[in-house]
Amino acid sequence: MKHWIFTDPTRWKHFLLAIPIGLVFTILCVLGVASGMEFKDSQWGGRWDWLDWLATMLGGLVGQAVQAVIVLAVV
Repeated sequence: MKHWIFTDPTRWKHFLLAIPIGLVFTILCVLGVASGMEFKDSQWGGRWDWLDWLATMLGGLVGQAVQAVIVLAVV
């Protein structure tokens, strides 16, 4: 694929920084954070980057999965 999601090093930041948000909060919070970051980029002269948004959401999914494992282990 020409534009794989993790070829840009900044997408790793999106992915890795979304994991603790998904772990502590929920995927809905990650959705708001991802959309807010992309909205901010579009307002400051950039463009909405769906791959950045997707990388953030994938990180949030990983965090939410870890949260689910922890909750199930405790209960």
